[in-house]
Amino acid sequence: MDVTEYVSARPHPALARHVLGYVGYREHSTTPVRRRQVPVGSCTLILGFGPPLRLVGPAGPTVPVSFLAGMHDAAVVTEFTGAQHGVQVDLSPLGVFALLGRPMPELTNLVPDVDELAVPQLGALAERLGADPGWPQRFARIDATLLRLLDGSRTRPDPEVAHAWLRLRRTAGAVGVHRLADETGWSRRHLLTRFRAQVGLTPKQAGRVLRFERAAELLVPRAGHPAAPALTVSDIAATCGYADHAHLVREFHALAGCTPTQYRAGTV
Repeated sequence: MDVTEYVSARPHPALARHVLGYVGYREHSTTPVRRRQVPVGSCTLILGFGPPLRLVGPAGPTVPVSFLAGMHDAAVVTEFTGAQHGVQVDLSPLGVFALLGRPMPELTNLVPDVDELAVPQLGALAERLGADPGWPQRFARIDATLLRLLDGSRTRPDPEVAHAWLRLRRTAGAVGVHRLADETGWSRRHLLTRFRAQVGLTPKQAGRVLRFERAAELLVPRAGHPAAPALTVSDIAATCGYADHAHLVREFHALAGCTPTQYRAGTV
């Protein structure tokens, strides 16, 4: 990598339940850069200022500049050579539901171009951000845009769905669907239907992704997160509630398209 710049920021407090954070980035590489993006419990909005990014995932190959990645239960590989410049906005799935007001299954395992979302404020945002003089002005513009979208939206998650999502998020998917149904007072079937409509995955699928996300973070801590003592794959399997080492290996094959060893090595 020849040039790298990453700048993080928190969203406006009024967006805190919906927006997890912003990262401004600038990268340049004369050789191909390939990255494996594994399923996580959030959605990613990329607002690019420059050349497109090649994506290969469940939806097939695409080459967008700005896009929204919905909830996924399979990996996406990104690739570029040359320059990349833009802002990454990490959103909760319920935040996307509230901001866009559309059924979340329409976005599951998809990465539509921002223009395909039919939200004019988002479609025009990347170009305006690119013209701003610096990161503080860009983050403030994103705050203002998302606040307007939220204020203009009549869509809000059901409190029961929000409760179920928070429980799954806090426990890394360790709560069963029957318990969630009991806690919300809904039938299992009704919870499944409403949860999928507002998150994009069923509670069971979401729990699977969140448990895998925890395992992947224990295997390879995210940038900026403190590194835990090195754990074996068997240790991680036990910590995250998998039946055994082989069970976790199967989940890596299914959700990441690689083995834990390949993931730890950064092999793509």
